[in-house]
Formats: sequence, C-alpha cells, structure tokens
Amino acid sequence: MIPESFIQDLLARVDIVDLIDSYVPLKKAGANYAACCPFHNEKTPSFTVSPSKQFYHCFGCGAHGTAIGFVMEYQGVGFVDAVKDLAGRAGLAVPEAEGRGGHEEKPGQMRGLVEVMAKAAAYYKEQLKRSPRAVDYCKKRGLSGEIAARFGIGYAPDGWQNLQAVFPDYNDEALRQAGLVIDNDSGRRYDRFRDRLMIPIVNPKGDIIAFGGRIIDQGEPKYLNSPETPLFEKGRELFGLPQARHALRETDTAIVTEGYMDVIALAQNGVGNAVATLGTATTATHVQKLLRQVDRVVFCFDGDNAGQKAAWRALENSLEALADNKRLGFVFLPAEDDPDSFIRSRGKEAFDRLVREAMPLSDFLLRELARRCDLTSSEGKAQLIYEAKPLLHKLPTPLLRLQLVKRLAEASGFAQGEVERLCELKSYAPPAPPKARRAAPSLSRNLLRLVLQHPELAARLPVNLLAETPERAALVRLQAEAAASGGRLTYATLRERLRGAPEESLVDQVAGEALASPFDTGEVTEEFNDCLEKLKEGEHKRAFAELQAKVQRLGVNGLTPEEKQDYLRRLSSPGNKR
Repeated sequence: MIPESFIQDLLARVDIVDLIDSYVPLKKAGANYAACCPFHNEKTPSFTVSPSKQFYHCFGCGAHGTAIGFVMEYQGVGFVDAVKDLAGRAGLAVPEAEGRGGHEEKPGQMRGLVEVMAKAAAYYKEQLKRSPRAVDYCKKRGLSGEIAARFGIGYAPDGWQNLQAVFPDYNDEALRQAGLVIDNDSGRRYDRFRDRLMIPIVNPKGDIIAFGGRIIDQGEPKYLNSPETPLFEKGRELFGLPQARHALRETDTAIVTEGYMDVIALAQNGVGNAVATLGTATTATHVQKLLRQVDRVVFCFDGDNAGQKAAWRALENSLEALADNKRLGFVFLPAEDDPDSFIRSRGKEAFDRLVREAMPLSDFLLRELARRCDLTSSEGKAQLIYEAKPLLHKLPTPLLRLQLVKRLAEASGFAQGEVERLCELKSYAPPAPPKARRAAPSLSRNLLRLVLQHPELAARLPVNLLAETPERAALVRLQAEAAASGGRLTYATLRERLRGAPEESLVDQVAGEALASPFDTGEVTEEFNDCLEKLKEGEHKRAFAELQAKVQRLGVNGLTPEEKQDYLRRLSSPGNKR
C-alpha cells in the first residue's frame, strides 16, 4: 500500500494544468482552464481545470478528479500505475509496500528492461527497411508505411544471434529477463525471434513491454509472443490500446479481436478502435481496463468453433466487470473469415454494420445455454437453470440480472420467483422511501460547497448540529479528515482520500457546482459563519420544541431539574419570546 503521506507530496508537486495540457490543449477561461472533454464527444468546451484546487470537472459528462484520477481515466490504468506514472514525471520514487514476497525488483531493473526492449525494437524496425521480402509481405497484407510506423512494425532476420549486433554483451541477463533470447539445456543462447514480422506490444505509458512475431512464410507457430516477464503479463495487457485511445473516445466502443494482425488490418481500413488479447482468453482485467474508457465492448471472433468457444470464455470472464450502464456485444464472422480477411474483402461499411448489430450479451448467453439443454424435456429445463446459476451469481448488475431471470423463467416454464429461489438470488425489492428531512437541504449544501472550496473550514464544522440531509455524511467525513490533517488539507488530497468512499460521487457533484458558481473569496468566512449561526438557531428551535412538547404532555413538573433550567433559559431567549 502506498503511504498517504507520499500521495499528498505527489499531488503537491504535480501541477494538474501542466499534466492535462500535455494530453489535451487547454485554454485560459477566467481563473480556470477549459477544453473539449477528452472523455466524451462535444463541440463546445465543458471540461474545466481548476489550478487553485487542482482538480478537473466536466459539466457535460460529470467526469471529475485529481491528477491521479485523470491519468487513470485517460490511460485506462489502475491507481498504483497512475501514481507510478506521476511519480516518474515528478522525479519521485514510489515507496514500496513491505512483504512483497520473493520477486523483489532490483533498483532500476524495470527501467533497464524497458531500455533493452526499446533498443531491440529500433533494431527490428531498421531490419524491416533492409528486407525486401519482409516489405513485400507487408504490402501483400495491404499495410501502408503509415500503419507500419504507427504500430512500430519491424523484422527479425533469420539467424541465431542477430541481436549480438545490438547488444555486444550478448550474455547480459537482462536480455533473457526481457524475453529476447533463450538459453537451451546445453547453455547455448540464441534469439527467440527469427525470420518474423515483429509487432511491439506497448503499455499505456508508451513503453514497449513485449513483442509479437508473425512468421512470414509457412511454419509453426504462426504467431509467437514474448513470454511473461517482469514487464509483461499477458492477462493484463491488450495489444493496440495506446493506438486506439482517440478512436475509443470518439466511438465509445472497443472492439476486441484475437490477434494483433486483425487490429492492424482493421486500423489500415479505417477501424481504429480495435484491440487484441495476447495469446490468452479475455480476462476480467482486460474488460475492466476497457470499460474504464468506453461504455460498450464488442467481441469479434472468427466464425469457426474455436471462435465460438473463445466468445463464450470472454462472456464468462466479463460478467464480474459489468455495470448496468455498460454493454457487451458479440460479432460472429462467417466461418471462412477473420476480421482481417473480412474487412479486406467486404470493406469498412460492412464491418461497421456487424459491430452496430452485434448480439447483446444477454442474447448470446441465453442462446448458448439453450443449445446445451433439451428444452422440450423437464430434465433439459432443469439443466438450463442449473447452468445459468453460476453465471447469474457473477453478475453485479441487478437490472440485467433481473431481465435474465425473467427470460430464463419464460424459457424454463418456472415462475420468476422460483428461478430466483433455485438460483439462490435475493428477490428485487424497491428501495425504501427516503426519511423525512428535518431541515432544508440548501443549508447543508451550502456548507458542503464552502468546505470544498476552502477545505480548512471543515475543522470548524459542528457535526453534532448537522441535520439528516444527503450532505451530512460527506460533511462528517470532511470534518474528520480535516481534524486528522491538523487543518492542513487541500482539495486534491481530500478527493483522493475519498476515492471509492460512499461520499465520493456527491463530493464530485458539489465540487462541480462550486466550480461553476464559486463564493467570492472575501465573503467565504462571512458566509460560513452565517451558516453556522443558522445551524445553531435550528438546533435551538428543535430542542425548545421538544421541551415544549414534553411540558404539554407532563407539565413543568415532568421535567428534570436540568431540563427545567434549560427550558427557562431557552424560553427567555429573544427568539422564543412572544
């Protein structure tokens, strides 16, 4: 776990305006900066960056966060990777957690391996230019020089130790750790990739972490990937993701294929939002990474039996990553085609139509289950529910799960409640009506806006006086954070402490409101004090009303001595005199 103190230091050193401007050109807009939102399509800028508070907010799609949040969303990486990326920019070393196990990295090891891979990639690119045979193969595949350059395509010549020309110390352990060479049983070292078209696999930061090698003529294996290394874990990486980033934002759809040549061929023909898994089935991590950037993922596999099986594995591994506002679809090509051959023979328009009309996850799931069961028999209908049960349990989306339960009930002849009971699902119940509010929410909303604009005010919040409004939990949390920090609290630090907390969404929303209509700096203290006085006044009236109600029921003698004294004091206060 990364220490909280390091996160604070990192956010203090990284200027969010400089960071975002390196990805999205910003323009000055009053005290803030503005741009068209990088997370959804728009023609009028609604994406605002606050240099004073160090956060961004989009008034169009609601995207909101700090420098860490921006890197996570823009690059599609997790929290730790985002912190490491920003730390590298700031020249900071990320403190490592204790007890990491037996795979400790030596200082600088990862950076050293990245440099080794970059040198190898430069060598392969140079060799492509010198090989008419490899160039001719690219032309036969319909690849232009622009696409070859975009994906960094190269060529590994035939021969056993060609990399020795690049790395004079051919016995360097880093070459083996990077997966570039193999040591056989007799101790002889040779190049892993020989006489293959070389496609670099790039992570979201732009580092080359592995290679895919495609045989040029006949031979086995047709495709050869780098082994897993300290840089490369195939279950987490997607080929073509950095190159697809712009098209993903434009289309809000990611197309997942089985091979990197499919991705390159689709890009060559104008479909830039495709990525590929790397020699492994689609994993939940793959899907989570894509759903951070788009709302729809379409799996496009070959139309043969192997493609059908790959699609089903993708479905099984995707269920846990779903949300009710996200969609998955499946495209099945003709048996004789893969995405590469289909788009080259039939064109972009036909391929785009397939993607638009992709089979929804629910239809594919029910179709496949029905194929496995004889729905004309009682046994087959029982098997349908049996097969569906583990899949329904994986789904975290109550709305989609409810729809699937209804359709399973129709197909099996069971009642909906019976399906839910047999699958051990909790029946859907509408949420309980909200409790009556004891005070108008506008006062609490004002307080939350003031505190988010000036977090140091949180330390003065009288949480015992706060009414049960939607903002109360957030205000209590902010007061606790301010107390823990000794009053030294910035919005960016505060926002990161709330990552994943129940109050996160409300804080994002109200911070956006404060950004759109900020309080004048000179009036903040006065406004805050006025809110506190109203809180005290409201508490006084509530307590007095309770005492009056008790007096009406029991008489003055029904009060305790302390309550009598409090009642007389409140009765004589100016606000209660008649």
